[in-house]
Order: sequence, then C-alpha cells, then structure tokens
Amino acid sequence: MTMAQRKRQLVSNELSQAALQLLARKGYDAVTVDEVAATAGVSKRTFFRYFASKEDVVVQFLADMGAGISADLAARPAEETPSAALRHAVWVPIAACAGHHPDHSDRALRVVQLILRTPALLARFLERQAEWREELAAELARRLRLDPAGDLYPQLAAGMALTAFHAVLQRWSESEGTADPADLTDRAFAVLAPALDAVPPGTAGPAARPAAAR
Repeated sequence: MTMAQRKRQLVSNELSQAALQLLARKGYDAVTVDEVAATAGVSKRTFFRYFASKEDVVVQFLADMGAGISADLAARPAEETPSAALRHAVWVPIAACAGHHPDHSDRALRVVQLILRTPALLARFLERQAEWREELAAELARRLRLDPAGDLYPQLAAGMALTAFHAVLQRWSESEGTADPADLTDRAFAVLAPALDAVPPGTAGPAARPAAAR
C-alpha cells in the first residue's frame, strides 16, 4: 500500500471504531454523524468521504466479518469432511468477534447486539448472509466437484452452515457474552454434521466422502 492508501485505511478504521462504539453504547437512533466525526477527531465532511451514512459503517463491519468465509473454506485440507471444513470456516469470523481480550470481546458483543436488535441493521445482516451463502455454495461445489446448477447440496449445506453461524451469534448475544462461542459452534455443527457429511453419491474427490466411508 502507498502512504496515501495507508492513511486512508487508518482514517476509515478510526471512523468505524468510533461509530461502532457510539452506536453500540447509545443505540442506533441516538447517534448522529456529527458525534461520530467528533469522536474520531475528523470533520463531518471527512466522514462522508468514507461512508454514505452511519448504517454504511455497520454494513462495512458485516462485509469484513463475512469476507473470508469462502476463502477459509477453500484453504481447508482436501481430506476434511464437509462438516469439519465448514465448522472451521464459520468459526473464523465468530472467533474474531469473541476475541481473546475482554475489552475487544465486549465491544464486539455490543456491536453484534446492535445489529441483531435493530430491525434495519438486521435486515442488512440477512442480506449479507444471502451473499455469503452464494459464495460458500460455489466454493463447496468446487471443493466437492459438484454441479452448482444441478446439485442441491451446495446451497443446502451453505445455508445450514450460515444458520449455525447466525444461531451462535444470537445465543452469544442473548447470554450477554457469558456463553462460550466455541462450545456453541461445536454443538451446532454436531447437530448438522450427519446432514453435511451426507454428500450425494458419485461425487469425486476425497473431501466429498465422510471420513467413516474412506
């Protein structure tokens, strides 16, 4: 990155952090763009160079959250069962939210609660998940050598994995952060594993067959 690009990224990150913390603490409707800009130490005009609205800040957070799920799936070992590979891919953004430092985890929890409890933001979250499902289904079809147009498995499996992702965040949010996201993720995929690993017969490739069948 050039120096100008680094500076732009830094300002964008500072605006995002300021906006998300304010929104999570005070509520979506109570925060103004002026407050966000003042907290980040920039002008309102500068804010609008980076984001069209305060909602766009949250949408960017969602985009960053799900950007790597398909790439993480693609990076999993070929011999892994679909349930194991999907569990690891979905865990990456959950772990990024839960974090290892209490301060980070608490901030992320408030943002997740803001998204899940604000109808307009929840709608955008669901829109993003629909986009992630298409990307995840395409990667599953490639990984398992399935026909994305003819086989139902990739869409169904991607949908199940993202339903687990949403359910884990929902339960973590409702517990005020006391529930263990890793345990929730393990429990969710234990329920889904039999269906996820029931790949259509005749699929080529070692990753297409459950471990018990190899």
